[in-house]
Amino acid sequence: MKITVDFEECLKDSPRFRATIEEVEGDVCELESKLDKLVKLCIGMIDAGKAYNAANKQFVNGIRELAQQSTKDERRQGVPFLVILFDQAQRSIKTQLQTFVKDDLRKFKEAKKQFDKVSEEKEAALIKNAQAPRNKQHEVEEATNILTATRKCFRHIVLDYVLQINVLQSKRRSEILKSMLSFMYAHLTFFHQGYDLFSELQPLMKQLGGQLDQLVVDAAKEKRDMEQKHSTIQQKDFSNDDTKLEYNVDADNGIAMEGYLFKRASNAFKTWNRRWFSIQNNQLVYQKKFKDNPTVVVEDLRLCTVKHCEDIERRFCFEVVSPTKSCMMQADSEKLRQAWIKAVQNSIATAFRDKGDDGEKLDRKSSTSTGSLDSGGEPKERSLKGESALQKVLAIPGNSCCCDCGQPDPRWASINLGITLCIQCSGIHRSLGVHFSKVRSLTLDTWEPELLKLMCELGNRVINQIYEARREELGARKPQSGDPRHEVEAYIKAKYVDRRFIRRPSDEELRTKVVSLSKQEKRLSSSSEELRLGPCLKVLEAVAGLEARRDSLFCPDELDSLFSYFDTSSKLRSIKSADSGIQNSADGSREMLAATPSNNSLTDEMAFYEPKEYSPGLQLFWASCARSLPDMAEALAHGAEVNWVNTEDEKRTPLIMAVQGGSLVTCEFLLQNAANVNQQDAQGRGPLHHATMLGHTGQVCLFLKRGANQNAADIDEKTPLAMAVEAANADIVTLLRLAKMNEEMREAEGPYSQSGQYNPNSPTEVQYRRCMQEFISLHLDQT
Repeated sequence: MKITVDFEECLKDSPRFRATIEEVEGDVCELESKLDKLVKLCIGMIDAGKAYNAANKQFVNGIRELAQQSTKDERRQGVPFLVILFDQAQRSIKTQLQTFVKDDLRKFKEAKKQFDKVSEEKEAALIKNAQAPRNKQHEVEEATNILTATRKCFRHIVLDYVLQINVLQSKRRSEILKSMLSFMYAHLTFFHQGYDLFSELQPLMKQLGGQLDQLVVDAAKEKRDMEQKHSTIQQKDFSNDDTKLEYNVDADNGIAMEGYLFKRASNAFKTWNRRWFSIQNNQLVYQKKFKDNPTVVVEDLRLCTVKHCEDIERRFCFEVVSPTKSCMMQADSEKLRQAWIKAVQNSIATAFRDKGDDGEKLDRKSSTSTGSLDSGGEPKERSLKGESALQKVLAIPGNSCCCDCGQPDPRWASINLGITLCIQCSGIHRSLGVHFSKVRSLTLDTWEPELLKLMCELGNRVINQIYEARREELGARKPQSGDPRHEVEAYIKAKYVDRRFIRRPSDEELRTKVVSLSKQEKRLSSSSEELRLGPCLKVLEAVAGLEARRDSLFCPDELDSLFSYFDTSSKLRSIKSADSGIQNSADGSREMLAATPSNNSLTDEMAFYEPKEYSPGLQLFWASCARSLPDMAEALAHGAEVNWVNTEDEKRTPLIMAVQGGSLVTCEFLLQNAANVNQQDAQGRGPLHHATMLGHTGQVCLFLKRGANQNAADIDEKTPLAMAVEAANADIVTLLRLAKMNEEMREAEGPYSQSGQYNPNSPTEVQYRRCMQEFISLHLDQT
């Protein structure tokens, strides 16, 4: 240990010792000042470091948010290393140096105080001893004793003080060096860990550098493209500011058309507000801001009409009328108004379009094929919508996944094929045309019972066994959910349009199939005979007093009320009946309930005979009579004409044979596949004639709704109403009379608007459709 102050010198208390003490004390004071300053600077550095760490964390989090990284990303950062560095600085400099100042320097100051005090006492003792008179012995002794004691105390204290000085001078170097060295090691660790961190990030930095180069190239290319587009658009002629709008039913976002329109409010002030309108999912909606939830103006465009409005002050106005309300809108120009009117009409036509000769007209007047029978003010007890139809259809084996791509939980269906589809495949099916596939929503549309029953008797498994019979043999890959749209579209066209995967039957296989179906029809002949005699048996049961259930859908009081409702126009008070024996009152209907029945149905049972040629049309012919929908679908897939005529059997068609089979669902399936509801056989009788002769009430309702001509006469000049009168079938007579009254009421009440568009919400139409649906539902319940 190096001695700063000599112990021998301190005992002498020489001027050299005093000078050394003063030098040491000044040095210690300067050291204390510098240490205090260093500690304060360290505290400031630590506080600034904490603020820097907090700011650094916020900066890193900002980078994360900018890069849209997950909050669970655990990548290493430099922030924890900085925290460790500043914590070590606090330990090595602040804590250690503060301890040195508070402990060691405090002891030095206390020793200095004692030394200064004993030095003064010694100086005083020396002066007193020198001043003691020689002749006063007691004062001399007292001064001598005091001086001796004071010197002894001074010697003890000065030695301790010098020891404290020497220890302090030695310790100050080690303490300061220790703290500085610890702080240097902390920096060394910090930079070493930083080096390791960025060494690990070096591959990522190289990757990011490559991406940066590519981004620079892409940005330059995009800039050129944008400048080119800007120049091209700038050169266009903007003399006409009208935006070209087109109706696109297969738009990727589901929005068929959109744009700005002025909407007249329904308040008392009739204010006009500009809103963003769009047509999507057969609904007309608008919104004020993009984030706002769309407001539905029209729930279902199929129940609406659209017309020009020229009787108001504003220009370019048109009106969309729904069953419950109307909405007045204004476009910016005449071209835009025409575009919106055409878009609304196309949306209605998309839902109601039919491939048959009179399908477009009939689908607008009726709604069994592709629309709902119900209007806004009608009860819907018999129709199913939303989850009810969805659950029933998806419960069929194989229907829980899309028929074409296998995506689970399909929400769309092809009603003429009887399959379920996902939204992507439904758009592709819709683009094929209604002669290939008619698409309907399982959740947004209303489902009639007969159509729902048709879906439940077919299904994905049955149809795929037909349309994909040779897929594996040909090595064709079936698309999966998530495949590109063009691949799925190519597969669907190959499957349904080109029919590439169908297995063509041999002549022997086709003959076996036809013979089997004819035998199956014979097994059903007894039940068919029972159906033909059904109305007569019901009348006899009523006469005999059997009260199992009502003979007719309507009781006498209801018939009075029903006919009186339709008989409100003076023009209808002298309606000519199809038979003079039927009076224009409910009494005529009640008289028929007691009339003697006569069976004018097909006199002979259908007997199978060996045809000249076997064909898919003949298979469809016998499958329709045998009520076998899978065989019917197979025949259509093999190319059978839905309106095939059997020239060897009085030119009967599959639809007439379906009537003979007695199945309403079979008739519905043929009608959905564009069967002609008015095609006649060799006797001049259409399906309506045969359904009337057989007493099939439900089929009569179905054909009337699908536009069957009830005034058509056979070669004997008999209409369906005349046949029903002869058979004394009160229900069918009532239906035919209501249909005739409804036609004349259309002319009297004007169910068509001034623009010639069909109005499905007139009282006559509502009442008539309700009656039709009640009869069909009752028939389905019975069968």
